[in-house]
Amino acid sequence: MTSFLLRALAGAAATASGNGLARFAYVPLFPAMVGAGWVDGGEAGTLGAAALLGYLIGTLLGRRMGRALGVPGTLDAGMGLIVLSLAACAWNGGFWWFLVWRTMAGIAGGFLMALAGPATQASVPPARRGAAGGIVISGVGSGIAIGAVAVPALLAGGLAATWLGLAGLVLLLWAFAHPRWPDMAMTGVAAEAPPRARLLLLLYGLHGAGMVPPMVYLADLAARGRGLGVGIGALLWLVFGLAGVAGGVLSGRVVDRLGGRPTLRLWLLIQVVALALALVPGPLLVVPAAATAGFAAVGVTTVTLGVSREMAGPRATGLWVQCTASFAVVQTVVGFALAALFAASGESHAAVFGAGLLFSLAAFGAAVALARQPPVRLAAVQ
Repeated sequence: MTSFLLRALAGAAATASGNGLARFAYVPLFPAMVGAGWVDGGEAGTLGAAALLGYLIGTLLGRRMGRALGVPGTLDAGMGLIVLSLAACAWNGGFWWFLVWRTMAGIAGGFLMALAGPATQASVPPARRGAAGGIVISGVGSGIAIGAVAVPALLAGGLAATWLGLAGLVLLLWAFAHPRWPDMAMTGVAAEAPPRARLLLLLYGLHGAGMVPPMVYLADLAARGRGLGVGIGALLWLVFGLAGVAGGVLSGRVVDRLGGRPTLRLWLLIQVVALALALVPGPLLVVPAAATAGFAAVGVTTVTLGVSREMAGPRATGLWVQCTASFAVVQTVVGFALAALFAASGESHAAVFGAGLLFSLAAFGAAVALARQPPVRLAAVQ
């Protein structure tokens, strides 16, 4: 195995843990938590939004942590916090207990997402950066798929066993990644302020808003909204994750060939299709809705990482953190707003997915405008 692939796979282990398991394994757990009476539907939606709030905090602190502890040290800190937060949720301490630990899980995911992708890209040759970024971000889809398989199996032993099992999976990924962490300088040019990219930040924030419904309510849409049961809800989350792996890997290669902005426009169009399919009544289109949503969710993130490198060169970490922060801010606000809407509408999935479609259309419009801008010419060595 080449050094390039080992670093990329270590980065993928970080995103698989921080997003795929710490945050998104909660999606198939959503209906199970409600069904067991640990929380009600509105509280469960609020816990999903709390993880988004934590993600924002972790993203904003990621660079500072990287300077203080080094990139590998910060990645280790994030993995350790994930293990602790998942294990803590094995005890039914009530809504406020879960709120604290779901927020902590989000913070850890923010650390990992802020640094794993840029550090991996900084560690590989320029011609392989798109492919490396695709592997790292596809870790999100891999973690989602692992969680979608593990959660139904673990639920046979109860919710406590499920949370502890997820913590164990993260420990295994941490053991693999620890000796292979990518690294990068957090001083000099890399620490300078990135160029302004307001349209990209707006676009990525709108993308995040549009993805709140599938990222929080997809399994519940299938299980309770379409009457298919918890098992099918978890299976659809597996479809979401596997499609995310494909979206991440493929988008990285397309970025290397076509450039970031044309690819971004195409992937956001796929997101619009995904949200539209989720609104069609009946169970027939739930599977393609899940697949296209997963493909777009991970793919757009991969492409945005590539566009950040195109626009900012060696200062890409700062721009990527801004993009991730924009995503997290908007997802946090929209997440809490949609949780309130979900509760106020009598737990209407059509209401939350309809809002997601409107945000996705706005993101696609921003991508069209971004693709029309002239390419950025960087004087600094990338």
